[in-house]
Amino acid sequence: MRGSGISAIAVCVAPSYHKGMANVAFLWHMHQPYYVNPLTRVATMPWVRLHSVKGYLDMISLIADYPGVRLNFNLTPVLLLQIEEIVEGRVTDLWLERARKPAADLDESEQIALLQDFFKANWATMVKPEPRYAELLHKRGEHPRRDELPQIARHFTRQDFLDLQVWFNLAWCGFTALARYPELAALRQKGRHFTEAEKGRLLEIHLEIMRSLPGAYRAAEERGQVELTTTPFFHPILPLIYDTALAERSLPGREFPHRFHWPQDAEAQLTLAIENHERLFGRRPRGLWPSEGSIAPEMIPLMQQVGIQYFCSDEENLFKSIHSDPAYAHTRVEHLELFQGWQIRHDGASVNGVFRDRPLSDFIGFTAARNPPEQAARHLTEHLLHIAGHIPAEHGLIPIILDGENAWENFPDSGEAFLRALYAGIAADPVRLRSCTLDTYFREHPPIRGLNTLHTGSWIGSNFDIWIGEPEENRAWDLLGQTRSFLQQQIDAGKLEESEKTAALHEIYAAEGSDWFWWYGPDFSTENDALFDDLFRQHLKNVYLLCDVLPPAELDVPIAGYTPPLFRPPQRHISPCLGDWDASRLEWLAAGTYLPGAEQGAMHRSGRFVKKLWFGCDKAHLYLRLDFAQPEQIPPIALLLTVTRSGNSKCLQARTAVLRKPGSHSFTILGKPGHHATLTLGQYLEWKLALADLDLPPGAPFTFQLALLSDGIEQERYPEQAPIPLRA
Repeated sequence: MRGSGISAIAVCVAPSYHKGMANVAFLWHMHQPYYVNPLTRVATMPWVRLHSVKGYLDMISLIADYPGVRLNFNLTPVLLLQIEEIVEGRVTDLWLERARKPAADLDESEQIALLQDFFKANWATMVKPEPRYAELLHKRGEHPRRDELPQIARHFTRQDFLDLQVWFNLAWCGFTALARYPELAALRQKGRHFTEAEKGRLLEIHLEIMRSLPGAYRAAEERGQVELTTTPFFHPILPLIYDTALAERSLPGREFPHRFHWPQDAEAQLTLAIENHERLFGRRPRGLWPSEGSIAPEMIPLMQQVGIQYFCSDEENLFKSIHSDPAYAHTRVEHLELFQGWQIRHDGASVNGVFRDRPLSDFIGFTAARNPPEQAARHLTEHLLHIAGHIPAEHGLIPIILDGENAWENFPDSGEAFLRALYAGIAADPVRLRSCTLDTYFREHPPIRGLNTLHTGSWIGSNFDIWIGEPEENRAWDLLGQTRSFLQQQIDAGKLEESEKTAALHEIYAAEGSDWFWWYGPDFSTENDALFDDLFRQHLKNVYLLCDVLPPAELDVPIAGYTPPLFRPPQRHISPCLGDWDASRLEWLAAGTYLPGAEQGAMHRSGRFVKKLWFGCDKAHLYLRLDFAQPEQIPPIALLLTVTRSGNSKCLQARTAVLRKPGSHSFTILGKPGHHATLTLGQYLEWKLALADLDLPPGAPFTFQLALLSDGIEQERYPEQAPIPLRA
């Protein structure tokens, strides 16, 4: 098994148990940021609606075919709020209105908006497989500059725009929607020349699906097949709302904003979530996925106070907790301790805890889609069975917790074949694998292990680095803190009616959401950074407006600033000496670089094999170098290089044999006879390929991506999305 990274702590698993059976708890996390502009009541992004007709519907509908499978879903209150607001007409979905407008009536700005936004889908799985949608993409161009769009729009006919309106919204329909509504399948079959009436029906179906979702999830819980958990209402990092000073525990020495310390807001975010959950689903939630798995010991009394019985987080937080708990100071704790429930105690309160298996969760979220679905499901099931053979029977628990929406865009069939194979595989082996809800698990198996010390951190890096400590993030916290203090002064002075107070606090709670801070700073970036920045500051402005006070001018100044590019191009030709760092150090310093993880979007992946990719050419060769994050833990691997000549759809692939030790290794280029290159395995790996073998003449522009495979399964790809452009 993979090491936990805390090998100095080790073993406390009792030797007397029967092996071979495990409870498997899947928790699918469903969340969207609050896209609603509070001033205009317009949802500025469409992802609540589009994920509703894809992942949210598919995930709850599919399990009806597997009545023996038990699952857990985490539905964030801010997601459920937006579903209600849109279907009840309390909020206008901007992109829905753009789609509804007759194509013949679109003005130039609306045409440009469609060209810019209505290709925002996974091109490989949702756009290019559909001939008409791919044709429209080709007509627009894959990477047009914004100033080119007005000219491009002039070449689009009314029918082109109508077909684009339909295809964007049709491509987002998942497999359940296509099966449930025959007219959607008919539209896909028709392919082009859609009518306004057909478009109108498609958009009606979107709203019908959204209306059905809360009831569908409630019915699944009532029949005992799923358990629904909640999250603090607006998805804040709860420990930071409680007290930003807690961040220093896992980020010592970092520069932080002025202290934000509002424990009453942390309690309110929990209380509002529970009340909303009970209103929608008829029962109070027992479980909590703290936003981003963020925990601190101070949260335990809060959870107990509002009736939360268990929470979920990440494995690294568990092992860091064990490492710092005096009760385990002189014992060895194996990684296998992960696979059970824990009782977490602090300040006289106790709540149960579950900590997710990171590699298996990440496999579903990031890797499964790159492999045949049955093979990927079998790979996962085999790992579950392997773990089941090493943990205590009955009370052993394998927690798999991940994003339940974004991954499905990467599957050609929205993940249907993979999920069916996975659920069928688990249902077929009930003796060794028992899927369960977490409430059932804890009722049947109260924890036999406990912790009196809980680590403070999130599921990303076991700290709060993503949300605090960078200049942009700290600026946002300072503005939030200033606004919160202003509001409290108004409340204490009795200047607000109860309705005004409630509305103003609602704006503060919305601004406390983690999603704004996710996009601030250098960690993550999107083309919508400015939009998120505007929404965050608008929530703060509204607090002042509700108090009949002019907002400070500083709230008009954007927080979001410069974001570095995903990769650095080579400074010049390089000809490094492979295997000799001292001799080639200066050459590699002139190479281009790419940092895996730099292009992460709405999901975060942990536990990468590679921390840095170096690349460059001389007149005859392409040079690649991989720096490993933990060289001692790299399994036998193979590399798959894909090179595409610019302006030519033909690509070449070079694949290595499985690499187990340093030396000369063979590789094959599209079935050509074997070639050889010296591959140095150690702290890093180097690969030298002749440009002639790749059919690249000197000076030719090309792009490349490099995949890392283990046991025939693609584990990582660099870059993850668009390939890197280079010149021979």
